[in-house]
Amino acid sequence: MAISLKAMDYFTTALRHGNIAKAATELNIAASAVSAAIDQIETAFDLTLITRQRSRGIEATASGRLLAQKFEALLEDYRSVLSEGADLKAALKGTLRIGYYAPIAPAFLPSILSSFVPEDSQVMLHLEECDNDGAQEGLLNGRYDAILFVSEDVRPTIDFDVLVEAPAYCLLPKSHRLAKESSVTMAQIAGEPLVVLNRPVAASYYQSLFDGQSKEISIAAYANSTEMVRSLVSAGHGCAVLNMQPLTSTSYSGAKVVGLPISDPLPPLTLAIGYDKSRPRRLVQHFVDACRAHFSHAGPQRCLVEKHQA
Repeated sequence: MAISLKAMDYFTTALRHGNIAKAATELNIAASAVSAAIDQIETAFDLTLITRQRSRGIEATASGRLLAQKFEALLEDYRSVLSEGADLKAALKGTLRIGYYAPIAPAFLPSILSSFVPEDSQVMLHLEECDNDGAQEGLLNGRYDAILFVSEDVRPTIDFDVLVEAPAYCLLPKSHRLAKESSVTMAQIAGEPLVVLNRPVAASYYQSLFDGQSKEISIAAYANSTEMVRSLVSAGHGCAVLNMQPLTSTSYSGAKVVGLPISDPLPPLTLAIGYDKSRPRRLVQHFVDACRAHFSHAGPQRCLVEKHQA
């Protein structure tokens, strides 16, 4: 059975709103036409693509999200053909869904997005923080168009580009006796109480950095968010080892922290962007290009603590 572009448009609009009636209002058609388009597409693929809930609310299944993503790519190409000759940036429209396992993403994602999304655009952004495995699963099942994640734990089926290799650094309260040093060693850090970022991939990585230390490390606190780690450190609960830093030295609690490079040779963590390279939508490709541009220029200098050159 052939599926019309109109049916694809009705289907993706309904999923974007999560509501058939609201989609019908936007499209200026009867709600029954939207419902019929959904039924037609489910019949054509012999799949359950949405679940209907009370008050006409709907939610896409994993198959529904993946199919909607492909429909949006087709519709975007179609609209682009119709608007050929128009400015490319003005032609950008649709939904961009980003999953990120990057604790300081709020420090750089908004500026990256504003660099290519026009103020009067028809672009809807969906940003979702998740763990590293959840980000990759979401890309594979169509929940996300692109993901920011740590590629040390990458699945073999994920296509990705490396954005930046982030070296480990030590976070200290500004009043700490080591805060005025130009760098610290792992031996010095091991002698301090530690606040550990307890997130998947990160926790095991930080633990591995202390392998071989003669001193038994003392854990003062575990926290599953970078800002909680920063606040605990700023309040004097201990020091921490992290890889990327926000643009401010002030924690949520209002106290100051200092990031110092670690002189030991340590493996970095790699921030990467994952997306479907075979045929990315224009909106996704623009996002990928903007991420590359950011981290190839000012990005690393603003979010990394580099070792001082001798």
